[in-house]
Amino acid sequence: MTVAVDAMGGDNAPDAVVQGAVGWNHDSAPPRILLVGRGEAIEAALARHVDAGRMAEVRSRVDIVHAAEVVEMDEHPAQAVRAKRDSSIVRACELVASGRAQAVVSAGNSGAVLAAALFTVKRIPGVARPAIGALLPGLDERRTFLLDVGANADVRPEWLAQFAVMGSVHAREMMGVAEPRVALLSNGEEPGKGSALIQAAHPLLAAAPIRFTGNVEGRELLNGVCDVAVTDGFTGNIALKTAEGVGEYLFTVLRNEARESRRAMLGGLLLKPRLRAIRDRVDYRATGGALLLGVAGEVVIAHGRSDATAIDNAIRVARTAAERNVSGVIAAAMPRQPEPAGVAPTEELP
Repeated sequence: MTVAVDAMGGDNAPDAVVQGAVGWNHDSAPPRILLVGRGEAIEAALARHVDAGRMAEVRSRVDIVHAAEVVEMDEHPAQAVRAKRDSSIVRACELVASGRAQAVVSAGNSGAVLAAALFTVKRIPGVARPAIGALLPGLDERRTFLLDVGANADVRPEWLAQFAVMGSVHAREMMGVAEPRVALLSNGEEPGKGSALIQAAHPLLAAAPIRFTGNVEGRELLNGVCDVAVTDGFTGNIALKTAEGVGEYLFTVLRNEARESRRAMLGGLLLKPRLRAIRDRVDYRATGGALLLGVAGEVVIAHGRSDATAIDNAIRVARTAAERNVSGVIAAAMPRQPEPAGVAPTEELP
């Protein structure tokens, strides 16, 4: 199993990416890693973060693939990918397209990752638009898979139906849910609630080959009432970032309150193990990264703020997706139909 990793992507690259790629804190044997980016920068990061005693072992399973260019976070995704064909994002995706790697991980410009994947890995036949999915924390061990969280700000009703099918496959293959409950994010549970888009999508999801449970309100997203929640990328991204922000806010408040008095400090010490467990459940680093569903390969988009732990977990997600052939299962699950009408050519996306 080989995973290509964009070593130059993210706010903390290349150090955090390299450190996470060589760490591997999981039970299974580590995958082979292809670190893609500026060779000298990657070599320097390896020297900083790998002890001399471990270097031989690390280099036996880590190769460097040089890419001279970097797509910056503030660049226009499609334009940057077209102009920078020797960028780490494009080269990493090409490794999957060529079969040299079975999955790719990048914490870089998410729009550029989407564009590069479309240019190289290509869409699954019949899929109108790929979608990015992310795991939300839940009240118990079961989480909710939310998609789209950023690939498509504007969508069509039939695209949401496709997102639902892809999300259902993800829940089965990656989350171990035998019959995933799929819901449509809306402002009310009744079928007639929601925007014109949501109302038009509702019967399409009801007719799709999934276990559709109707609408779900935003306040229920973290309560485990569904396994998959479907929405457009604009709404989904706001919901995801709000959940992240609320989690950070609550822990900041708890930490500040625990310092107010000796009694509060004692209570905080007693609760510390449980609070740490709760923090881990809402920490984006633990989920690793978001899968880009709808392309003909396994592409994981990690958080732009990813540290070594997040990169390590993103590689775990990529490896699992490749082992379970998630993109292949999605391709088999998509209803056989002509290429969706009105789909923009790959060159125009995203």
